[in-house]
Amino acid sequence: MLEEILMQVQKGTLSITEAKEKLATYENLGFAKVDHHRKNRQGFPEIIYGEGKTKDQILSIMKAILSKGDSVLVTRISKEKADYILLEHPEFIYNETAQILFWKVNKNEKEGYQGYIAIVCAGTSDLKVAEEAAVTAEVLGSEVRRFYDVGVAGIHRLFDNIEQIQQATVSVVVAGMEGALPSVVGGLVSHPVIAVPTSVGYGANFNGLSALLTMLNSCASGISVVNIDNGFGAGYNAVLIDNIKKGVERDENSLY
Repeated sequence: MLEEILMQVQKGTLSITEAKEKLATYENLGFAKVDHHRKNRQGFPEIIYGEGKTKDQILSIMKAILSKGDSVLVTRISKEKADYILLEHPEFIYNETAQILFWKVNKNEKEGYQGYIAIVCAGTSDLKVAEEAAVTAEVLGSEVRRFYDVGVAGIHRLFDNIEQIQQATVSVVVAGMEGALPSVVGGLVSHPVIAVPTSVGYGANFNGLSALLTMLNSCASGISVVNIDNGFGAGYNAVLIDNIKKGVERDENSLY
């Protein structure tokens, strides 16, 4: 892309001002620098973390991303902020459980691809984190199948769904308390497992630390662990794995 722009400037078919606009990798809003080039480098546009930002800041960043025709995903956004934004953008969808606001650009799916991401959730109390992972993966273009409330306290519920889970490309396994579920799933599947500890549990759970340590010390192979309550990170990484299986190629127009 860079060589092509330089050649156009040299030939006089593109002005220096136009070249600068094409090479601009971010938009400076004063309070934020929106990374428009991230989609070229990483395959997905910039994701907006809603917590700690005002509703007007979120709205301004959204508009900048929308101006490029990209999908918009806002995580950790309260219902109050989402309702404010929906007044101006009613086409957006708010998932209150996941605390995600999004608008998705429809893309042609790869023909014949049957892969999917399994989102496996131990208990209903973990749904917020599980849904954050599931919605993230869906917005970024993967098919998701949900297997909820299948924790080890009633492990027969997991076994009733294990064949579908085994056929997934990758599993995201979410659990709080002692965090044992990813180890169980990891011993039963042949694909990567992304473990997500949640802060659900009583005192000695230490706000998810006990689940995190259990998952990090798992004796099952093929398990990677993200931070406590990081459903977004798990969903994002699951999509990267799914895209490799799907054969999605990196953008050749990347400057780097």
